Amino acid sequence: MNTNEKIILSITGLSHLAVHVIMLIFPALFIVLQSEFDLGMDQLGLMASISAFMFGVGAIPAGYFESKYGGRSLLLIYLFGTGLFSLCMFWVNSIFMLYVFLGFIGLLSSIYHPAGLTLISRRVKHLSKGMAYHGIAGSVGLAIGPLFASIISESFFWQMPYMVMGILNTMLGLLVLIKIPISKSNPIDENLDEHPGTNKKGLLYYYGFSMTMGFVFGGFATFMPTHFSQHTQELLPFLSPVIKGGLFTSLVFTVGALGQIIGGHAGSRFPKPTILMWVAILNIPVLFLMGLTTGYTLIFVSLFLGIIYFVSQPIGNALVADLTHHGHRGLGYGISFFLSFGIGGVSAAFGGWLAETINISSVFIVMGFALFPAVYFTIKLSKKVNP
Repeated sequence: MNTNEKIILSITGLSHLAVHVIMLIFPALFIVLQSEFDLGMDQLGLMASISAFMFGVGAIPAGYFESKYGGRSLLLIYLFGTGLFSLCMFWVNSIFMLYVFLGFIGLLSSIYHPAGLTLISRRVKHLSKGMAYHGIAGSVGLAIGPLFASIISESFFWQMPYMVMGILNTMLGLLVLIKIPISKSNPIDENLDEHPGTNKKGLLYYYGFSMTMGFVFGGFATFMPTHFSQHTQELLPFLSPVIKGGLFTSLVFTVGALGQIIGGHAGSRFPKPTILMWVAILNIPVLFLMGLTTGYTLIFVSLFLGIIYFVSQPIGNALVADLTHHGHRGLGYGISFFLSFGIGGVSAAFGGWLAETINISSVFIVMGFALFPAVYFTIKLSKKVNP
């Protein structure tokens, strides 16, 4: 791996870390914002849904425009755009402004995945190794995001986590301008001859699975910090509920890195649709138990969720490459992320309604039931994909 490839992987890795941290700040602040703006869980869930939908909806045009303007240009838009709006959070003093800025942060963040993944695929020769580093960086972002947001907001004020990330992304944007040159060379693609066409039916079934898993992720990820805050009162009593919610959520996402490693190894040895089917099946009872338990049992069960759920991520990314023509891969990733984060993101509003009308534990039980369609889609997908 040469110096240029290392620079690209370092910058895209930090950018990947940052996008997940930024998107997880808001859920970690639910308890703070409830008192700051006198909001109910239904309103907070709706805000999270709008941000998540925008996070997904921009991925499709980003995947399309990548082929015209390149990943470097889109990466700059993501970094400087999210940097600006994250810094602007300092001036938020109304619910309307919170809606608007969260929406713009979500929309600009949606650019990252199609831009980052295709930039790596075009400029890094050893693609599998490069994607592994990139995935680990994203897992670190998921792991530290809730804890980072809770500690910084408790130590300073609730806008401070956004301001820190705004400064980081602006600095990364400057590094892109300085360190990543404009490239006119042809894309590097190791598999041009392996996939002459797109497996449309297989891709549709995978997209169904991706949308279902995204719906479930939006539900449990949005409400985990508050759920842990409310149901772990006897644990670590010297910590505030906000910090405990962030800490335990970060633990769940930390073990998710182990799930990604397992998924990476299993995907090369076993049929990918079969693995995805078992991921969906095993997550159902785990989510049920998360809604029915408290204290140490809740934390123990939640760690299994982190491991099992994230097994699907490297396998899903590999399947998109398997099922799409190389010339359409950017758009294929864009549609996948739109369905996962955008359409799936409506679960935050639905979960907020459940939390407000029943209780927050019901969110996790309902998310367990929501995984049954994912099992169906993987069964159908296995018939369309050669192991």
